[in-house]
Amino acid sequence: MKRLVKYSILLMALVLLVINFTACASVKQTKTLRFADVGWDSILFHNAVAGTVAEVVFGYQWTEVSGSTPITHEAVKAGEIDIHMEMWTDNLPSYQSDISAGYLKEVSLNFDDNAQGLYVPRYVIEGDPERGIEAVAPDLKTVADLKNYASLFRDPEDPSKGIIYGGIAGWEITEIIYKKYLHYGLDDTFNYIEPGTDAATSAVLVSAYDKGEPVVAYYWEPTWLLGKYDFVLLEDEPYDQELFFEGKTECPSVKVTICTSNDFYESEPEFIEFLSKYRTSSALTSQALAYMEETGADYKTTAIWFLNEHRDMIEGWLNAEQAEKLYAEIG
Repeated sequence: MKRLVKYSILLMALVLLVINFTACASVKQTKTLRFADVGWDSILFHNAVAGTVAEVVFGYQWTEVSGSTPITHEAVKAGEIDIHMEMWTDNLPSYQSDISAGYLKEVSLNFDDNAQGLYVPRYVIEGDPERGIEAVAPDLKTVADLKNYASLFRDPEDPSKGIIYGGIAGWEITEIIYKKYLHYGLDDTFNYIEPGTDAATSAVLVSAYDKGEPVVAYYWEPTWLLGKYDFVLLEDEPYDQELFFEGKTECPSVKVTICTSNDFYESEPEFIEFLSKYRTSSALTSQALAYMEETGADYKTTAIWFLNEHRDMIEGWLNAEQAEKLYAEIG
């Protein structure tokens, strides 16, 4: 009888151990990953790529947390966001010191072949014979040169001045571009407008381009727009790390990194290993965004197209078993 009771207790303990293990596994499988959403297309695309892998291969759910560049950066430090797929490092003055201080983890370099600054359509400088457009500013090469062309970029609501479309409200780079506008004295002859969204800026640029009209605006790569339309980045003074934040130099090609919160880095080693191998390029990202714009696909559909289109690269991010699991689901 005593032996039967002893075996019963052992059996019950084993059952409880199995139940607890299964429950823990279930919790991990249904964990929701929180990605930063800073509002631009490329980060939402990369969220969808990493999120699709997280969902299909690792069994997670995933969501996005919206906020400006500085707010999402602080949220990663605080552990309120798990993963930031596009930390534009040079646009965040505290980035390097925060990494050095151990407030968050830099996991990988997503891409570093990008550009940003003030753009004009190429036909403004060189003309476009096929469209019957003559060059109207052949000597326009630099941001400083804009002061000579205010009448060319006329503000439709204030014809006495030109108009420059700056960065998106709430973005760190927007303050830098505004300081550039002041530094070159462009406020004397230009009005400066901060569009509310990326969609508002792209609508202005596409409308002007389709009509063959002059327009000058802040924009950046990678984007579908600069992949589809021919714009020229205006030159500026050579990059200087300190003067850049005062708006006095060109924007550098920025290291765009993938970062995670410390807690996430410590608790999810398998997914961190995947993220540590994740690397793309500005050109590849623009290609995906152009596909999305031309086909009307959403981010998730575009991510699946991208994962299938670049299998050799993806298989460098995942082991053979993981890759097989991914393509069995999405292939």
